[in-house]
Amino acid sequence: MSSTTKESTETVLAEKRGPVLILTLNRPDRLNAWNDALERRYFALLDDAENDPEVRAIVVTGAGRGFCAGADMDDLAAASSATDLSAPERQRPREFPLSVRKPLIAAINGAVAGLGLVEALYCDLRFSTPEAKFTTAFVRRGLIAEYGIAWLLPRVIGRSRALDLLLSGRVIRGAEAHAMGLVDRLCPQETLLQSAIDYATDLANFCSPASMSIVKSQVHRAMDSDFATAVAVADDLMLAAFAHPDATEGVTSYLDRRPPAFAPLGPVSTD
Repeated sequence: MSSTTKESTETVLAEKRGPVLILTLNRPDRLNAWNDALERRYFALLDDAENDPEVRAIVVTGAGRGFCAGADMDDLAAASSATDLSAPERQRPREFPLSVRKPLIAAINGAVAGLGLVEALYCDLRFSTPEAKFTTAFVRRGLIAEYGIAWLLPRVIGRSRALDLLLSGRVIRGAEAHAMGLVDRLCPQETLLQSAIDYATDLANFCSPASMSIVKSQVHRAMDSDFATAVAVADDLMLAAFAHPDATEGVTSYLDRRPPAFAPLGPVSTD
């Protein structure tokens, strides 16, 4: 993967800053509206990042004034007039970003709507400006709660707040999104991206890639299990963690008062 920004004609730009990969949705004239070409490139870049040992954390943002204004309206118009209503075939499921093992942080620089909001929810954390606009939008287009947002949103902000946003399709600003827990950090526009990069860099420099990957998996699994099951899973994983070289390195580096030198994740298994 190139360490420099790709040509501006790409639907998603990729830039490395040390151990952090910055992915920029790049259809600014359409507020980075989602289409098939953007999805293919975004997913391919996430795939590359998964197998790149130099990449330890990923920041996703948007070019221009928006993060992602949802599905491209031309695509929606075509879908609403199509006679074949079966779901289109895709190489990866739409929720593919949820399976990424490395931390995924959204830097929401502007409007985020519909599918764009779903993509932000697929990230592990969300940084935003106070002025960014959020909307689910689906009911205002005659649609339903798509792409798993009916499952994700209540788990992030609670049932009644999720129903408020899903039923009304109203627009909220970043400050309200932060107050309800939809956004994790509020940052001024001029420092938003750097704040997300700084956070991602801290994860990359001081946290075990293997541990972060396992913790992400634990959290996702625990959302659908009871407490006793989560504890039992953690007990098994803890025994394996004690035997992993990262546990020795984590303790040794702390005692030596130096930054840890954790090994990178290996490539994704194709088994």
